[in-house]
Amino acid sequence: MGTCLSISMPCDQVVNQVCQCLSVNGSYIYNLSENLAALHKEMEMLKAKRDDVQGRVNREEFTGCRQRLAEVQVWLNNVLDIEDEFKDLLSTSTVELQRLCFCGLCSKNVEMSYSYGKRVIRMLKMVKSISSQGKFGVVTEKVHVIEVEEMPIQSTIVGHEALLERVWNRLMDNGVGVLGLYGMGGVGKTTLLAQINNKFIKARGSFDVVIWVVVSKSLDIQTIHEDIARKLGLWNEEWDKKNENRKALDIHNVLKRRKFVLFLDDIWGKVNLPTIGVPYPDVENGCKVAFTTRSRDVCGRMGVNGVMEISCLGPDKAWELFQKKVGESTLKIHADILDLARQVAGKCSGLPLALNVIGETMSCKKTVQEWRRAIDVLTLSAADFSGMKDEILPILKYSYDSLNGEVVKLCFLYCSLFPEDYLIDKERLVDYWICEGFIDESQGREKAMNQVYEILGTLVRSCLLVEGEMKNISYVTMHDVVRDMALWIASDLGKDKEIYIVQAGVELRSMPNVKNWKGVKKMSLMRNNIKRICGSPECAQLTTLFLQKNQSLIYVSSGFFKYVPLLVVLDLSGNLGLSELPLFQLVSLRYLDLSGTSLKQFHVGLQELRKLIHLNLEFTGKLVSISGISNLSNLRSLGLQGSYKTLEMSLLEELQLVEYLENLTIDVSSGMVLEQLLSCEMLVKCIQKVGINNLGESTRVLTLPTMCVLRRLSISGCRMEEIQIERTTPSFQNLSRIDICVCYGLKDLTWLVFAPNLVDLRVKYSNQMEEIISKEKAAKVTGGYVPFQKLRSLYLSYSPMLKSIYWSPLSFPCLSKISIAGCPMLKKLPLDSDSVVKFEVFSIEYREEGWIEEVDWKDEATQLRFMPFCKLGPDPTVTPNKYNSQTHSINSVVAVRHRAV
Repeated sequence: MGTCLSISMPCDQVVNQVCQCLSVNGSYIYNLSENLAALHKEMEMLKAKRDDVQGRVNREEFTGCRQRLAEVQVWLNNVLDIEDEFKDLLSTSTVELQRLCFCGLCSKNVEMSYSYGKRVIRMLKMVKSISSQGKFGVVTEKVHVIEVEEMPIQSTIVGHEALLERVWNRLMDNGVGVLGLYGMGGVGKTTLLAQINNKFIKARGSFDVVIWVVVSKSLDIQTIHEDIARKLGLWNEEWDKKNENRKALDIHNVLKRRKFVLFLDDIWGKVNLPTIGVPYPDVENGCKVAFTTRSRDVCGRMGVNGVMEISCLGPDKAWELFQKKVGESTLKIHADILDLARQVAGKCSGLPLALNVIGETMSCKKTVQEWRRAIDVLTLSAADFSGMKDEILPILKYSYDSLNGEVVKLCFLYCSLFPEDYLIDKERLVDYWICEGFIDESQGREKAMNQVYEILGTLVRSCLLVEGEMKNISYVTMHDVVRDMALWIASDLGKDKEIYIVQAGVELRSMPNVKNWKGVKKMSLMRNNIKRICGSPECAQLTTLFLQKNQSLIYVSSGFFKYVPLLVVLDLSGNLGLSELPLFQLVSLRYLDLSGTSLKQFHVGLQELRKLIHLNLEFTGKLVSISGISNLSNLRSLGLQGSYKTLEMSLLEELQLVEYLENLTIDVSSGMVLEQLLSCEMLVKCIQKVGINNLGESTRVLTLPTMCVLRRLSISGCRMEEIQIERTTPSFQNLSRIDICVCYGLKDLTWLVFAPNLVDLRVKYSNQMEEIISKEKAAKVTGGYVPFQKLRSLYLSYSPMLKSIYWSPLSFPCLSKISIAGCPMLKKLPLDSDSVVKFEVFSIEYREEGWIEEVDWKDEATQLRFMPFCKLGPDPTVTPNKYNSQTHSINSVVAVRHRAV
């Protein structure tokens, strides 16, 4: 018999155990194997779905233009969490399955198996739930954080560090939505804008998107749309097929919900922001648009809130940049190279583009001779210097090419005839350009002058010229590298250097060698030391010849002008050694300037100079004879002021025969002649400048008629007691300067109330002068103006009886200087604390130390306001020689620049 195992268990306990296992919750145990299999399957499906979603997200985020939705990220996180839980649950599954008994219907430890089975069921439900949530139509959205593409620039930019901060602060100003940066080509505008762009990398959170677009000369709306669309994540092949309006609308719909910055580099005309889909920046949306341009006009057309000129570097910063480009090792090779390098750097005139290119070129020049050669080339023919034709001049030429019309271009090229750093008198250009035929004078000189000033304004706003003012004379000047570009263009891009022969201010001692005189159209040899001009060259095309300011010039051969049939402009001014000049062959000449020469005689025959329009004989200190002026049938402008030959009756009669005369400058030393002159209405209408000198006692009262074109009046050495006005109307609308000197009888100048545009007033050595404007006489005047509203400078000297300028405080909107010397009775000035506006350029200079302590200020506020601007000054009566102190003294100033910052 076999062995028999007997188990003793109460019947009710067995029944209860079996019932518990077979209950509904018992499925946690008896279905554990199936539940684990189901969970494993669902988990695999969830992971596959997770991989699909993650793949989509990765692909869409790859361009950097989009980011995953928050709900997608939450779902991915949930999948990760449940995956970790699944791994933990799966790690004990083998043990739990082994714990089961009775064919899986029961467990050796019911409590533990029950708990584990329950976890499996719960996780299965969670996996199914999470899986069902993973159905996404869209998994990413366009990026809403700042996006800045860093522009590749040098880590340190020499010279513009302070300017960078000013531009940044200006752009960040709440009141500035559109900022324009303008300046000449090569000055560093793009580099500066790129630096501003890169500063936004550190300004994350301030703006949603930063966009950079290069516009360039050919304004291509399609390209601008594409650049903006790519930045916003809008662009694809399908979008590219849309029309211009649809693209603009799409861009607008995105940008109107974002705070953006838009950089437009190198624009040449107005970029209409709505046309490209850009909402106009304002205080409410806080958006910004900044652009670079070479034209000040473009800034105006863009409707800027702020505009800043980017100027060339100053001498110190320019030298710093040049040294960096050349390199310390090259500069230290020879003791002389450092000084030569400074000269080469000076030829760049602070233009960063030129400093960079020329500096890099010179970095490998190791000998003194190479550096000296560089200076010679840059002085005489800069276009031939290495890198100029390829890297500098073509960039600058874009500004020239953008000029509207051939006349403007011709006028620009004409300005290159002057020496480097030369201050070109605007009014002299008026005469040059009229006589060259650039400007039509048929409608009158005033309209012609308006056209010239319009052209000059265009060139200034295009950053091809710089304008300024000195001694109340308006001038323009040309940057040295721009001048090099102009001469390069004038020479057919360097192919024919003898079209424009310009060797001005280079210390020539003789005429240059010219291979083909027949091809020369313009020649400028001004400001040299040429002594003799000989020969008879055939100059079939020469129209302008500048020979002024050759101080050594004493001889011009009779045959030199024999074969110049088209010469219309001849300037020989400032040649003090020149006493004779053969002019009879110049049949086409329209402009002739002999001012400042030692010419003794000027006679015009019936057939000579018949086309002459402008004749200047001012400051010809040895001119004793002049005749034949009436034969100049087309003469419109005649300058005789300052010449030895003053106005006399015979000349006066001849002048009345010059039918088209419009402008006259003259000196008068005879009371009788003056009376006849002022009674001749035809000549009175022409007088621009007049000097009344050394009149005798016979002229006690000087009565001036209305002189609408009079600009300068000088009265000296006269015994008159009063100046009266013929009519009580504003008679001197254009009078800007008055000089009163050694007029012992005059007591006041009350008539100045009829000169509303007076700029410069000088009174000296007038012993009886008591008041400038008499209160008593002014009360009797009708039709006068409040005086001195345009006055800039007031010089009062050695007038011991002078007590008053005006009886009460006046407004001086333009006043910049008061100079007082030898006026001990003048204790009260017509000033109060609000009289002067421009204190940054204002000064009161006095000669005697004790004078300022005796001034009777209106009140303490006035004294506190003006005392900081009072200083001891030089004797105001000490002036340069007569010739250089006049209008063209401006042209004797060298190396003076006008740069707005």
